Amino acid sequence: MKMKSAKINAFRTWGLLLTMVGMGLMIAGTAGIVFWGSAGKIAAAIGLVIGLISMTASLAIYFWAGMLSTSAVQLECPECGKLTKMLGKTDRCMFCHTLLTLDPAQATLTSEQLESQKLQHP
Repeated sequence: MKMKSAKINAFRTWGLLLTMVGMGLMIAGTAGIVFWGSAGKIAAAIGLVIGLISMTASLAIYFWAGMLSTSAVQLECPECGKLTKMLGKTDRCMFCHTLLTLDPAQATLTSEQLESQKLQHP
């Protein structure tokens, strides 16, 4: 079973990925001027615009994750004892990745049973 993370952490990871891609595109676009001279200005313009769009999307994802985090249910993880936040009916601990739920009907299911149940009922 591959290691899965909490939903809020997954959103933050996508935000960080978009930030890094945006910065990389901006740097690569600007480097086009250095390598190709005045012909690289087109590459710079394209890199800067796409990078700006990526950075704006990252900002939106971080804002969305922050808003979700303020309304998330806080509970103490039964495994590690740390305070963690939970989105939806099931989520994972942000620290030890233990599967958590507030639904008594799903409390006795294993992670494999829960995953197969999610695949059957999308």
